[in-house]
Amino acid sequence: MFPYRDDNPTLRTPFVTAGIIAVTTVIWVVVQGAGSQPALARSVCELGAIPGELLGRLPEIMRIPLTENLACEVGVRATWYTVITSIFMHGSWFHLIGNMWFLWIFGNNVEDSMGHVRFAAFYLICGTIAAFAQIFASPSSPIPMVGASGAISGIMGAYLVLYPRVRVHMLVFLGFWVTTVAVPAYLMLFYWAFLQLIGSLPALGDVAQEKGGIAFLAHLGGFVAGAVLIKLFAKSELVDAHRRAIAAQVFNEPWRSGSGWE
Repeated sequence: MFPYRDDNPTLRTPFVTAGIIAVTTVIWVVVQGAGSQPALARSVCELGAIPGELLGRLPEIMRIPLTENLACEVGVRATWYTVITSIFMHGSWFHLIGNMWFLWIFGNNVEDSMGHVRFAAFYLICGTIAAFAQIFASPSSPIPMVGASGAISGIMGAYLVLYPRVRVHMLVFLGFWVTTVAVPAYLMLFYWAFLQLIGSLPALGDVAQEKGGIAFLAHLGGFVAGAVLIKLFAKSELVDAHRRAIAAQVFNEPWRSGSGWE
């Protein structure tokens, strides 16, 4: 299932959400060569977060092959800034587009709940917590971690707390047949979190991490962080205004306290 829109009006221009998408896309094109080599491999090696390197758990310098002709030399640095830079790196066009699509679907409404500056901080904090969740789960891994998925997972966790009953419209792929369905946000987001939990089970050991792949534990860490931190970042007056708009749009009635949207 793939979300393509929600029944959740945006009350203010989501400058930060749009800005993150723009900056991440520019980085993909300029720094990562739009996926071309050697720019892609070099950016992943130099700006990705490598757990074993950051925690000093690698016994020696290691060469990790990324392509047929390119490899990362890890174990020679411990640059903590990569925890942040890794959030803006991606591994492919599909990786980038998928992440930025989810960010647009859920990010604009979460930005509405807290304002622009708080949202920027919220995004980076969730991404950082997500990275550390994966780092400490596989502390000896030499595999670079890249992607905004952890930060976006935090936004999805926040969305679950703020707007659990808003309808999310999904594309459902059944072989060659594609249909649509609208479900409450809590159903879609809990289903997504369940998939991350199942996917994380084989990745609890370093052996699984040696193969790379999806950082499910980072997704879960970001999701939980967002669900917890939203109470600190959201502004009640902005959330109330947003819920009134939802009630007016979906139910054609004014929002009131106790209506079920809390």
